[in-house]
Amino acid sequence: MEYTEVMVRYGELSTKGKNRKDFINRLASNIEKVLKDFPQIDFHPRHDRMHIVLNGAPFAEVDKRLKKVFGIQTYSPAIKIPKTLEDIEKTSLELMQETFKPGMTFKVNTKRSDHKFEYDTNQLNNLVGDYLFDHIDHLKAEMKHPDLVLRIEVRQDAVYISNQLLHGIGGMPVGTAGKAVMMLSGGIDSPVASYLAMKRGVDIEMVHFFSPPYTTEKALAKAKELTGILANYAGKINFIAVPFAEIQETIKEKLPEGYLMTVQRRFMLQLADRIRAKRGGLAIFNGESVGQVASQTLQSMVAINDVTTTPVIRPVATMDKTEIIKLAEDIGTFDLSIQPFEDCCTIFAPPRPKTKPKLDKAREYEARLDVEGLIQRAMDGIEVMPIYPNEKFINDKIEEDQDLL
Repeated sequence: MEYTEVMVRYGELSTKGKNRKDFINRLASNIEKVLKDFPQIDFHPRHDRMHIVLNGAPFAEVDKRLKKVFGIQTYSPAIKIPKTLEDIEKTSLELMQETFKPGMTFKVNTKRSDHKFEYDTNQLNNLVGDYLFDHIDHLKAEMKHPDLVLRIEVRQDAVYISNQLLHGIGGMPVGTAGKAVMMLSGGIDSPVASYLAMKRGVDIEMVHFFSPPYTTEKALAKAKELTGILANYAGKINFIAVPFAEIQETIKEKLPEGYLMTVQRRFMLQLADRIRAKRGGLAIFNGESVGQVASQTLQSMVAINDVTTTPVIRPVATMDKTEIIKLAEDIGTFDLSIQPFEDCCTIFAPPRPKTKPKLDKAREYEARLDVEGLIQRAMDGIEVMPIYPNEKFINDKIEEDQDLL
């Protein structure tokens, strides 16, 4: 059967009290963005749920996109029919015949907001249940844990029938928690941290450091393509490329090897903070996991975080690597993250970095450099571009490289 609409139920939004309307409006806007390819669709956000009128749009395609919208708890494709018992019984039977398999149990669950309708909820449950028993063999009712639930909603305008309860990814609508920058590398962890930030409603912009000629165009393309995967959950994400080669060359030339990583990270954090302030962000996110590498020990975090008072939030800080990898696989970033295009963090990584750097030493070594000049020249060279869901960059870059051969 062709579904006529989708009923979207809110999750955590229901706890937002006086702000609930703002959260619902943001969710509606985010859903409209991911469904922009279907101009025939109408959206009706209401206090208790949202109605998406398909007007002929294919539910299978709509379903794929709704699964990636934060703020949706559950949703159901439904069929809108006239308010007659004959239509209710006929549509219920057709829906059940499409999904019922021998051995399945079912129940009918009726809700009635139109209390003037001639049948109450119990009567409708019994009438429709009896009708289904008469027309489907081997049907068995189960009230507590049925395999199928036929949901009938009697409203003022019509009756709506559905038999699927699909689960969204929960969380908060992207944008409801404010704006922040995400320090995106080409690895496994920072894309997962990006996903978790968006799940809490944060509107993120990616800050990616690249160091040509030491890093290749393919490494930059990889970071952009990772952003394209993550844009499925936001509709669009701005990608900010920051030139970092001069800073890395200067640090490598003038500072002790053991503190190269620490001072590099201090510069990265300062640049991320400047970009955040310039673009109206409230916080900095990154993909650090405590103790995973030398720059992520607590001592390193103290020495690096010293350069800012802005909140630095680490969504994967306490996750094991196996947990991070599992989530990366689930959201579709893992296979791309492990592609061997080295970023600036790996290119200039010292063989023996300090795992317990001293804060006073980090400050002393950094003070030997023209910090403001280096940061300003990097800021002058940043490039910002919007990236949309599933945009491809690596294949294009490979083709360009081949054309030059």
